[in-house]
Amino acid sequence: MNIHEKYNALREYISSLGSAAIAFSGGVDSTFLLKVSHDVLGNKAMAVTVSSCLFPERELNESKHFCESNHINQIIFDVDELSIEGFRDNPKNRCYLCKRALFTKIKEIAHEHELEHVTEGSNLDDMKDYRPGMKAIDELGIKSPLRVAGLTKADIRELSRELGLNTWDKPSYACLASRFVYGERITYEKLRMIEHAEGLLLSMGFRQMRVRIHGDIARIEIMPEDFSRIIQNDIRTKIYDSLKALGFSYVTLDLSGYRTGSMNESLHERP
Repeated sequence: MNIHEKYNALREYISSLGSAAIAFSGGVDSTFLLKVSHDVLGNKAMAVTVSSCLFPERELNESKHFCESNHINQIIFDVDELSIEGFRDNPKNRCYLCKRALFTKIKEIAHEHELEHVTEGSNLDDMKDYRPGMKAIDELGIKSPLRVAGLTKADIRELSRELGLNTWDKPSYACLASRFVYGERITYEKLRMIEHAEGLLLSMGFRQMRVRIHGDIARIEIMPEDFSRIIQNDIRTKIYDSLKALGFSYVTLDLSGYRTGSMNESLHERP
């Protein structure tokens, strides 16, 4: 199927659901899914957003603005993922533990509002990486319309552009827990360190980036085309001094550059 055939298939699938609570983070995929769901289902589509220590406040504010601007009903609920049993120890199935808890709550919210289904925004490309959270989604019967329609990330960006969504070129994002190497204990302090470090890089114009944490080491991932800029003396010094002030002892640049799921690379290196 071409991209517009996939889009039509998506609309038909969403229509068949009748009503849905859409897990909405404000990212590229969930914004596109919410937009199409609202176009098809109207008020029978509702956004459900988590207010969490794992996502910067700017992401929550962007999700609120989108729903308000498009007259979409949004439910926001608070959750403390670090209180989920086993989560803060950061095991390899961390994402499963989190998704299981979050989507159980979203299903309850959907039931309270008499919505038949819960949907989420994973796409076809997500199946190429280690995604233990997908097991929880399957176990709970959560629908994944973008995957059903065979949409890739590139498809979603292009269709988002055609629909006039300003998220079409928004950098990919993931929860802050993905910045930790597996087995390193997740703490509120380290989450805030990462949030402020990435906020600094964003404010300096580095759009697609990550700050990974390894003990007291910050490992910065940026696009290779940004390497020459980040090593300029004034920029390098500002980043180093700022991250040191946040509590990092060492600040490093990953020469491989930005890539999604880089913490999963270690899983293939261990017996």
